Amino acid sequence: MEGTDAALARLASRPPSVGGRGLDGVFTRYLDHGSNQRVWLRGALRSATSLATAASEVEDPDMALGVLRMSGARLQAAMFGALLLATWVDFLQLADAVLRDCPMCGAEKLFADLHRVQALMTPTLADLASADSERIEAAASATPALMGTLTREFDVLQRDARSAMTLGGRVMVATQVLELLTLVSTLKMSLPRLPPAAPATLGVGLVMRSGGVMAGSRLVVSAEWVELMRGLVRAGVISLPAVSAAVRIHGGQVMLAQAHQDLPKGVRAALGDSPEVRGMRVTGKAGAGMSEAPRHHVLPKEHREWFEQRGFKGDMDIDQFCVRLERANHEAIHGGGNWKLGRTWPGEWNRTVMETLLDAEVEAGRRLTRNQVLDIVAERMTFYRIPLTFTKGRSR
Repeated sequence: MEGTDAALARLASRPPSVGGRGLDGVFTRYLDHGSNQRVWLRGALRSATSLATAASEVEDPDMALGVLRMSGARLQAAMFGALLLATWVDFLQLADAVLRDCPMCGAEKLFADLHRVQALMTPTLADLASADSERIEAAASATPALMGTLTREFDVLQRDARSAMTLGGRVMVATQVLELLTLVSTLKMSLPRLPPAAPATLGVGLVMRSGGVMAGSRLVVSAEWVELMRGLVRAGVISLPAVSAAVRIHGGQVMLAQAHQDLPKGVRAALGDSPEVRGMRVTGKAGAGMSEAPRHHVLPKEHREWFEQRGFKGDMDIDQFCVRLERANHEAIHGGGNWKLGRTWPGEWNRTVMETLLDAEVEAGRRLTRNQVLDIVAERMTFYRIPLTFTKGRSR
């Protein structure tokens, strides 16, 4: 993100060329598009960091893991959003070079080309920025195919520019533009033995080193990185399909051409691919094999103000602490197995949770902290056999 921010700042501050052409005027909207993506990406990173910090402060290990899992969707959105933003900056840097150094290249055509590329990226970026875990998961899985399309678009643009410059007798400028792809492109890949006809590949600047470690300017795919991803997958923080998509993208054009999730066996094993791991993160109606399950507010929403006074705001709002339950289970915890009893049953969830919390405050002689509330709620969830896997519920 820091490198992308710096590149956008450089492009925005550059004055027009001697011929008056540059990323200004009608092209300013494309710089603004990049700046707009930075806003939600920074927000997603701050939110993920905030949740991770909150998780580290909770004493109950199951609740700590539950809070940490809440950061997963934001983390995945940031991973793939940052990659797409860096790709967009690549297109802007190429467009800037063409406008400045290729007077025979029409600005109208370049404007239309950038508009087409933006239209390709916009739906995926919108899904990633939605904060909806199911939309983010679908967008992450579809990103490798999108990167393949963007790679071809990028290749066509640079080939057209090179041809126009060569025909115009500006061979030296054409050579400089090609060097630009290696020198300033944040996503230009350097992969061994690419097919001769393969286009310039968008992705992290990646080279192979001894020991089979892939190292790039923005990501090091090492044993440590794989182990970290494996731990996050097994904990249910991020999904295996999302990590697999990231590996395929960083693996370059050869992997992009492979089928969905078609990773080498060794890579799948290193990431912890197994039936039980794949089953840890089932999302959506089709994935669960059932109709939409009720989302149960673990922290009773009729007491929202009480919880807000104890720190449940923003990323830790009570709407974030919902769990999916089968309808029968949902009715049971609210009515003791008889839904008609509703909130009148002494063991009803909302009633017993609030009684426990209020009694704890009376005993402490002060307001409970947010972490103390979470520890108490974790005990009740364990007693009621409610899984500590949270999903976002409906806001007020």
